[in-house]
Amino acid sequence: MRDVVPPAIAALPWKVVTLLVLLASFGSLVLYSSAGGSWTPWALPHIVRFCLLLGAVLLIVRRLPLAFLRRIAWPAYIASLAMLILVELIGQVGGGSQRWLNLGVLTIQPSELMKIAIIISLARFYEQLPTGYVNSWRGVVPPIVAVSLPAILVLIQPDLDAAVFLLGLGFVMMFLAGLPLGIFVGTGAAALVAAPIAYLFLLEPYQQKRLLSFLNPESDPLGTGYHVIQSKIAIGSGGFWGRGFLEGSQARLSYLPEHHTDLVFAALAEEWGMIGGLAVLAAYFFLLRWGFQVAARAGSRFGKLSAMALVVMLFLYIAMNMLTATGLTPVMGMPLPLISHGGSAMLTVMIAFGILMAIDREGKGSRLR
Repeated sequence: MRDVVPPAIAALPWKVVTLLVLLASFGSLVLYSSAGGSWTPWALPHIVRFCLLLGAVLLIVRRLPLAFLRRIAWPAYIASLAMLILVELIGQVGGGSQRWLNLGVLTIQPSELMKIAIIISLARFYEQLPTGYVNSWRGVVPPIVAVSLPAILVLIQPDLDAAVFLLGLGFVMMFLAGLPLGIFVGTGAAALVAAPIAYLFLLEPYQQKRLLSFLNPESDPLGTGYHVIQSKIAIGSGGFWGRGFLEGSQARLSYLPEHHTDLVFAALAEEWGMIGGLAVLAAYFFLLRWGFQVAARAGSRFGKLSAMALVVMLFLYIAMNMLTATGLTPVMGMPLPLISHGGSAMLTVMIAFGILMAIDREGKGSRLR
C-alpha cells in the first residue's frame, strides 16, 4: 500500500490532520445547533474556512523551509505592527472596540497575527544572540520593547485580554530562551504592586466591573455577572451525557451570550455533557503532546523555541476559554481552537499547526542525514 501512495501524501502527519478535521467538524455541529439548527450564520463559514485553511497549511505552510521562516520573521513582525497602527487609524469598530482591519476581500484582527509574529521573531532573535548575552540586558530589553509596542497598541483598541496574551507570549519566549528565574519572580512581584494602579487608571469602567463580577457574579446577575451565571447553568444542565444534539436551551434561546465564540464550551457542554467536553480535551491533549514531540525533535534553536512557544500559545487558548466558561477566571475573550466561530483566530491556529508541521518535517529530515 505504501508503494501505491505518493511519498508526499504518505509523509503528511495524518493523525494530526485527522484530529484537526474532527475538532473542526465537531465545532461546526456545535455552531449549527447554537444557530437553532441552521448552517448560517456560523457553521457553514466555519467549515468552509477550515477546509480552505487546511489546504493552505498542507500545500504551502508545512512545506516552507525553516530558512524562509527565519528570513521573514522580523518582516512579519513589522507588517503585523503596521496593521495594528492601521487599526487605530482606519480600523473597523465592532462591539465597542476598534480591533478589525477591512482588507476588502476579508476582515482580519491583526492582534491575532501578531501572536505568530512575536513567536517567530523572538525565536529568531534568541537564535542569533550569542549564548553569553542571553542573561544580559541585550537578552531582556529588546524583547520587552518588541512585545510592549504591539501590546500598547492593542490595549488602546481596547482589548485587555489580547494585550495580556501578547505580553504573556513574550515572557514565555524569554523563559524558554533561558533567562534566569529571578527575572520572572521580580516581574511578578512588580506586577502585583502595579495591579491596583493599573486597575484604577488604565482599565475602562466595564473592564473594572468585569473583574469585580468574577469574585461574586451573583451580585450583578443581570449585568456583569450574567455571562458567568448563564455559562455555569448551561454546563450544569448538560450533566454527564448532555441534553442531546439540538436540545440545548441556553444557547438556542439566547440566554447564553457569546455562545458561538467566547462561551462556546458552555454551549458544547450543555448538549454533549461531560463526555463531550472530555472528548474535546482528549483531542487537544494529543495535539499538544505531538507539538511537544515536534519541539523535542527540532534540529535548531529557532525550531525548538518556535515549536514550544506555539504549543504554549495553543494551550493558553484552550485553558483561558474553558476557565472563562467554568467561571474560574474573569471573562476573557479567547476562542476555543477550531470550535469557536472566528476567522482571524482560526487563521492563527492553522498557521501555528502549519509551522509545527514544517519544523517537524525538517527535524525528521535532519535525523535521516
